[in-house]
Amino acid sequence: MEGIPHPIPRTVEEVFGDFKGRRAGLIKALTTDVEKFYHQCDPEKENLCLYGMPNETWEVNLPVEEVPPELPEPALGINFARDGMQEKDWLSLVAVHSDSWLLAVAFYFGARFGFGKNERKRLFQMINEVPTIFEVVSGNGKQPKDQSATHNNSSSKSKSSSKMQARQPEPLTKAVKMSPPPKDDDESGEDEEEDDEQGATCGACGESYGTDEFWICCDVCERWFHGKCVKITPAKAEHIKQYKCPGCSGKRARV
Repeated sequence: MEGIPHPIPRTVEEVFGDFKGRRAGLIKALTTDVEKFYHQCDPEKENLCLYGMPNETWEVNLPVEEVPPELPEPALGINFARDGMQEKDWLSLVAVHSDSWLLAVAFYFGARFGFGKNERKRLFQMINEVPTIFEVVSGNGKQPKDQSATHNNSSSKSKSSSKMQARQPEPLTKAVKMSPPPKDDDESGEDEEEDDEQGATCGACGESYGTDEFWICCDVCERWFHGKCVKITPAKAEHIKQYKCPGCSGKRARV
């Protein structure tokens, strides 16, 4: 609960300074001052909120009564869940809500003082450089997103390269079959030419591939199809051991 006695931040740097001060206060409540914070969140009391102040202090208090409030309000009633959870889990939950509140306050100032696209982006980048309160409280530091995304993409490609691929314009003739079933070396040349002709167009709609489109290859007739044409998504393809196109599935059913 604040009457905002502190200077109101108006620039990206000032908003980030306000963010860091509030963040430091909240981290203090959930780590070094955790015993004091825990006792103040008595479930027998009314709805309580945890506030972080720009001067790196914190307080547990009732929400402001004015509507709408001067600033976005933190999560209401954090004290009610205190005795119904493990202390560690409860602190992590409060930390997550505190992270959300900090972002809300920072971008409230950005909206109020007319930050443009580049200013908002710069503010978010500055905020994103510091660990979240949840990461500090729980100790769950996350792997950088770019590295984890690269790892996930490479692992998913290795699992499914025999069935699907994100088509790229350059390696068309090479990539029609990235991981074909084992064959004799003397057959591979002729088969590649046939696959290239079939793979250049979709077996369902007849259209050529487009960059970044998802395709899937039938393991029976070895023709390529747009995923959307045969209603197969990349997620579904991950779980298909042997894909049969609608035509081949129909033939088997009639036999």
